[in-house]
Amino acid sequence: MIPKEILKKIRRIEIKTKRLVNDLFSGEYHSTFKGQGMEFEEVRQYQPGDDIRLIDWNVTARTGFPYVKKFREERELSVVLLVDASSSGRFGTRDRFKSETAAELCALLAFSAIKNNDKVGLIIFTDRIEKFVPPQKGRGHVLRIIREVLFFEPEGVGTNIALALEYFHRVIKRRSVVFLVSDFLSEGYEKPLQIANRKHDIVAIKVTDPRETVFEDVGLIELEDAETGEIVIIDSGSKAFRREFSARADEDIVNLKRNFQLINMDFINIRTDRPYIVPLISFFRMREKRR
Repeated sequence: MIPKEILKKIRRIEIKTKRLVNDLFSGEYHSTFKGQGMEFEEVRQYQPGDDIRLIDWNVTARTGFPYVKKFREERELSVVLLVDASSSGRFGTRDRFKSETAAELCALLAFSAIKNNDKVGLIIFTDRIEKFVPPQKGRGHVLRIIREVLFFEPEGVGTNIALALEYFHRVIKRRSVVFLVSDFLSEGYEKPLQIANRKHDIVAIKVTDPRETVFEDVGLIELEDAETGEIVIIDSGSKAFRREFSARADEDIVNLKRNFQLINMDFINIRTDRPYIVPLISFFRMREKRR
């Protein structure tokens, strides 16, 4: 039995994200991800303005009137949410953890997918594979995905993106749209990512808390790495430290973008203190222009 407070939270996310899907996002998703190709549907009589390359010459010769072929988009896609559930996701300095932002993002993408008659699947990973939900359709299936992303209790604490990609490659045989949601605090995943991106359409989404890019002056402070358990004491009152911290964070983002560009992969940077719908829509519109 799922506790009432959890059901309420899932319901709030459903209401919020479905409103965004209906009002803003569904059309952007549909126009960006076009489906697997075009399928012949029927022929109809030629009308002024039709593309003459679509004329069906066999039917035209048989009837004595020009006819054109009509096609429809083979719409159905498989969308896979590849979600990092490592301990660094349970970090947040404003009104939410990074993992909560990731759950809303997944809900938005999943509801957009099923509104367009696509299937949605989920792989949750840390330094091991934690959960696999095969692609399916339907509202109930999406609510299960939201519940898993929000409240799944992982066994691992670290991050192994390479392992997650290798597992994904084994269990998902059909070409899919993949949203890799992580803070990318991992190493050695570049080659598996490049291999997976040759077959699938992968979009990397980095979720960042503002305190991971700007450190405020709070004096001496003890910090523990959520994934390794390492404890360090820093002097946040040092201007040199704060400058170096911000410069290193900016450099990490630049390097991440460059690495993804080298393998022709898209990247979206989401901050927990800003509306995530803005960078998402900007990305989809930019991508639509490239088509």
